[in-house]
Amino acid sequence: MVKATLTVLPGDGVGVEVMASAQRVLNTIGTKFGHEFTYQEALIGGIAIDKTGTALPDETIKLAEQSDAVLLGAVGGPKWDNPSAKVRPEQGLLKIRKHFNLFANLRPVKTYPTLVHRAPLRADLLEGVDLLFVRELTGGLYFGPRKEQEESDSAYDTMLYSVAEVERVAHVAFRAAQGRRKKVTSVDKANVLAAMRLWRKTVVKVHEDYADVALEHGLVDSCAMHLLTRPASFDVILAENMFGDILSDEASVLAGSLGMLPSASLGDGRFGLYEPVHGSAPDIAGMKKANPTGMILSVAMMLRYSLGLETEANTIEVAVEKTLADGIVTADLADAKTKTVANTDEFTEAVLTRL
Repeated sequence: MVKATLTVLPGDGVGVEVMASAQRVLNTIGTKFGHEFTYQEALIGGIAIDKTGTALPDETIKLAEQSDAVLLGAVGGPKWDNPSAKVRPEQGLLKIRKHFNLFANLRPVKTYPTLVHRAPLRADLLEGVDLLFVRELTGGLYFGPRKEQEESDSAYDTMLYSVAEVERVAHVAFRAAQGRRKKVTSVDKANVLAAMRLWRKTVVKVHEDYADVALEHGLVDSCAMHLLTRPASFDVILAENMFGDILSDEASVLAGSLGMLPSASLGDGRFGLYEPVHGSAPDIAGMKKANPTGMILSVAMMLRYSLGLETEANTIEVAVEKTLADGIVTADLADAKTKTVANTDEFTEAVLTRL
């Protein structure tokens, strides 16, 4: 029996709805396998700004520090959509990642046979797609020195990396590849950027410890193209913060919808932050149209990486696959051939009955 304390951060928009789905799944897993999950809810994002004036209140950090893992729904929305504002919802995400030193973001992308027709690529290109992005999460362009325009006529952001920062995330990628198809594609822009030349040199050095894993290098622009022309050729993709952010969102079309993708943000220990890749989707918030798959699969990743419950994680993933195979999908994946268009709660219930 495992007893775990989880900090839940529903956040904004559809984050509230998909978080409810996550907790229903966890409660069912707890009953089925004899585990006990305790939830402590806290604020992050736009709702935190409205209530406390900051995107990540100190109380949220304190609760997270006392927990085994954090589940996050989504942040942001039109109400706070002002890039020049001093306090923005996304700052909460960056701050919590930095505070807990969650330097590696894992984003799996796989295709499901019943959803191949929803992707904008030929079916033959999607056969066998099962890849994992390992994105560096606390360095690079998003965290380097910067200057806002303010009253001047210039602004800048800096892509800054140390050898140690690249080494640690590279080890994560190579270890992940050892349990998969033993191939890492390291994405950079070493032909232009000094920071990316350091990146490539460091990845090559780390690779010396993993003789059983093949390493290839790819420039970010060519990788963006190959994700659409030969996606099944990739196994683990290792990328800088911004590059990984963009490429993994691009790859979401391979799964049919951004709502399908989970993610895990990890550091040196077992603690992690788990969230769907999608945003707050304010246009459908409160309408029970959100696809909870990414959030549900994020729960599976949490069980696997933070709690060491591999069987329970597999149980959730199989239940999701069975639900999709039975023709049950949410509106974002529906078309004229769809058997059952389910709302958020109905899709969650369908997964629960297959656990």
